[in-house]
Amino acid sequence: MNQALSLDKRHAVIGGVCAGIARRFNWSRNGTRIVYVVLSIASAAFPGILVYLLLWLLLPAD
Repeated sequence: MNQALSLDKRHAVIGGVCAGIARRFNWSRNGTRIVYVVLSIASAAFPGILVYLLLWLLLPAD
């Protein structure tokens, strides 16, 4: 069973947001990070840094 969405401090590179998303959906941590960065760079409609910071502040720690 999947866990609730939360920060994954144990596998964090910066804040644990991407690791937490990957854990919740049972995805690869590195793959999730790569997709997040590419999406953030390639799309002006997706403000990656702002979304990351908001999730870092709002998601509970594991």
